Amino acid sequence: MRAARAAGRAALIPYLTAGFPTPAASREALQRAADRADVIEIGVPFSDPLADGPTIQRSTHIALEQGMTVGRVLELVHAAAPAAPVVVMTYLNPILAYGVDRFLVDAKGAGVAGVLLTDLPAGAAPEVESAVLASDLDLIRLVAPTTPEPRLRQALAAGRAGGFVYLISRLGVTGARRDVPSDLAPQVARVRAATALPVAVGFGIATPAQAAATAALADGVVVGSALVDALGSGGVPALMTRLGQLAGALRVSGAVA
Repeated sequence: MRAARAAGRAALIPYLTAGFPTPAASREALQRAADRADVIEIGVPFSDPLADGPTIQRSTHIALEQGMTVGRVLELVHAAAPAAPVVVMTYLNPILAYGVDRFLVDAKGAGVAGVLLTDLPAGAAPEVESAVLASDLDLIRLVAPTTPEPRLRQALAAGRAGGFVYLISRLGVTGARRDVPSDLAPQVARVRAATALPVAVGFGIATPAQAAATAALADGVVVGSALVDALGSGGVPALMTRLGQLAGALRVSGAVA
């Protein structure tokens, strides 16, 4: 992400649901996406994805129906061996069921660079956080527009987070929206004031124009539902077309603030 910033652009961070639309297509998508992406988020399918909207919910259920598990997600990452760093985005329950220590070891062995625990607020499970922080994986913190300043500073204090910070652009679940929130600039600014880590923005970003507007403010742009939808409807070719459009928008967006 710092390399992208040095090149005068924001990093492109696509989200893909592991095992969707099929394990084989998911593996190809993971490999090919690395041609455009700076970091890739791979989602672990979960039966109760409360933070996700209809598109990603549907993709996770399809993946689960095809037998996708935590272990198979890691096998998928290892087999694909994408050229871009991979962050596993997951809810906490699948990791607890798999075993936290076992997951951290196996994820590193599969080539994973970081983990984002969607429903684990900072300080809610110190033993889990400590295990991740002591591992070779970065603990990516998720912060919201409503996160109070003291909580923000606590969550992002030195040694309590790594890789980058994922700023949710708006309240609600994942899914494409019509525009970028009007208060995004001050939201990014307050996160920057609390950490030296790069700041990536996600939730609701779907079009090249939205990506460019976000890239003018943040270090990274996360796009999920629009890409999952493209992959589901048009396969890997459609995914790559959409990624190319997004990457082009970030190239012309200019240096980030």
